[in-house]
Amino acid sequence: MKSELNRNYSEVTEFILLGFRTPPKLQILLFLVFLLIYTVTVVGNITMIIVINVESKLQTPMYFFLKNLSYLDLCYSTVIAPKTLANFLSKEKKISYNGCAAQFFFFALFVTTEGFLLAVMAYDRLSAICFPLLYPVKMSHKACVRLVTGSYICGSMNSMIQTGFTFSLRFCQENRLDHFFCDVPALIKISCVDTFVNEIVLFIISALIIICTTTIILVSYAYILSAVLKIPSTHGRSKTFSTCGSHIAVVSLFYGTVFFMYAQPGAIASPQQDKIVAVLYTLVIPMLNPLIYSLRNRDVKDSVKRILCRQ
Repeated sequence: MKSELNRNYSEVTEFILLGFRTPPKLQILLFLVFLLIYTVTVVGNITMIIVINVESKLQTPMYFFLKNLSYLDLCYSTVIAPKTLANFLSKEKKISYNGCAAQFFFFALFVTTEGFLLAVMAYDRLSAICFPLLYPVKMSHKACVRLVTGSYICGSMNSMIQTGFTFSLRFCQENRLDHFFCDVPALIKISCVDTFVNEIVLFIISALIIICTTTIILVSYAYILSAVLKIPSTHGRSKTFSTCGSHIAVVSLFYGTVFFMYAQPGAIASPQQDKIVAVLYTLVIPMLNPLIYSLRNRDVKDSVKRILCRQ
């Protein structure tokens, strides 16, 4: 029996991404919608990166982190979107075993790094509002680089652990993934061995990351709120807290969907529900982030206008 299981396992060299089970005409419509979302994502995030690099006024820690956020959004949506778009127009919808592992590794890397970067951005706002005199020292360029590097290190560690545990599973003859990309819940579901340990590891690591990063964010905003309330004028309070509005919106969208997807015991139970949530955090949120920051940020809007006028 064991030798038969090993033989079947060795035959799985590719997976079939079932994606969205819809009629062919609706597949074309979904392709156009996803293409539009991805195009806006690429244009929006590249524009943010270019504007921040070009404009001297935006050479501050806040915009340094924002530039890295745009880079991460661009990367992890690119890990998912091109293959998803190709599968809408393909009958086979295949991805190789190694390609599946690589897709999941880089997706987990960039998404986890973004979670830690959002926590870093909350700490940056805390330093700017609560400790303005020490801000240039606390958030020097070297300190900012170290914080971003630390975010990538944490993302890499989680990605390696998750990828190692997930692709140590045996899949035997079943290779059809009820998803539009290689994600843990879908892979665990088709495994032919006991996945209890993998599910526990997924839940514990995801919960620890979310608890750690959200604690930093919540504590930072508790101090920020306390400092803002001490400002005597209403205009001053509004102006000070407005710098945090975009970040709060992005954090709410990102952590809301990630928690729903990974950090609850029933996360693997509903594939159709998971697909809808996955579309939000893999494609929609990376598209919305640059729009949220550009529409709510006067410095960014003014910088874009200056660049266009110079052109």
